[in-house]
Amino acid sequence: MSTKTQQNNQAIYFRSLHNPNNPLVLTNIHDAATASLIANHPSTKAIATGSYAVAASQGIPDDDLSLPQNLATIRSIASVLKRNELPFHEDQTDTSLRIPLTVDIQDGYDDVAHTIKEIIKLGVVGCNLEDLDTKTGQIRSLPDAVQRIQTAVRAANESGVPGFVVNARTDVLGSLENGTIEDAIERGKAYLNAEACTVFVWGGAGGRGVSRGEVERLVEAFDGRLNVKVNLREGFLTVGELRKMGMARMSLGPELYRHAMKAFQERADAVLRDCM
Repeated sequence: MSTKTQQNNQAIYFRSLHNPNNPLVLTNIHDAATASLIANHPSTKAIATGSYAVAASQGIPDDDLSLPQNLATIRSIASVLKRNELPFHEDQTDTSLRIPLTVDIQDGYDDVAHTIKEIIKLGVVGCNLEDLDTKTGQIRSLPDAVQRIQTAVRAANESGVPGFVVNARTDVLGSLENGTIEDAIERGKAYLNAEACTVFVWGGAGGRGVSRGEVERLVEAFDGRLNVKVNLREGFLTVGELRKMGMARMSLGPELYRHAMKAFQERADAVLRDCM
């Protein structure tokens, strides 16, 4: 079986995990170390990166994460997920990974097709593609956003991975344009028609989140093909609650990264205060 056939089979399997009756939970990692930890957890079905934490771990803001920097992180993550590990000095053309890997490519950068083809070369079988232009900070027009999803799907087909999973993120609900749930539904339906697998509706900056009523409307509008971010704070819907609401997928974004950094800071403070 060729490497591309193996990769496409894994993409098809990853797509099958998006089941509203048993939603996929993605914990989001940001480097090889966290990838290894999550990959070895018995309940893990797939690995997903989050650009916020990938950027933060390199000391830069999310919007400043370049494609080369993102690819370098993806490459290191893929290296610990290889199905067949060979010695460092040997040429390894088999990019098959032992667990599906989906990555956050923000808005796809300047050339969406190029970005998709580059991540597929690393063994990736899915991506998040958002409709916020990271250069301008503005929501892209609906036709532009749809066209970029279509470009991503076409590039995956050309790369021999037609099963590739595009999780189309819309930031319209939390945008400066004061987007509404109706705007999110309009965009989400258009993205699904453009062959996105699921729509990720983000609640916006400042921890707004997506309410129970909004989730219910989105689940109905998208026939369950919805991804929402879980907020690990009091007052927000829990993983257990969300699993019963009929969505196909949920993710933690930077939640684990923030908890880890808080623990790191607290422990460091406890040690260093004795040195003052």
